[in-house]
Amino acid sequence: MTHEELSKFNGQNGQPAYVAIGSIIYDVSDSPLWKEGNHEGVHQAGCDLTIILKTAPHVAAVIERFPSVARLEEQIEKKSSASSKLIVATAVTIALICVWTFLR
Repeated sequence: MTHEELSKFNGQNGQPAYVAIGSIIYDVSDSPLWKEGNHEGVHQAGCDLTIILKTAPHVAAVIERFPSVARLEEQIEKKSSASSKLIVATAVTIALICVWTFLR
């Protein structure tokens, strides 16, 4: 499954809630912590959470207990320096939100 295909499984409008960790896609639809594809108001289903999980208050095993439904295909694309900086800035912002959320 590609990243684009994964994004359609966001837990909304009757779609199941899928998240990717590494190259494995998990179905978290049955978790009450992923209602309508949203986890704690911070994470949205339909995404690759590999990097974000590194700053999560739990380990990958929490996600890995859910059924795996597919493998995430690597998408080889040339990224510009600007898009790489945007990705880093986004990851840092998400990490700060997580820290702020759990320190409240």
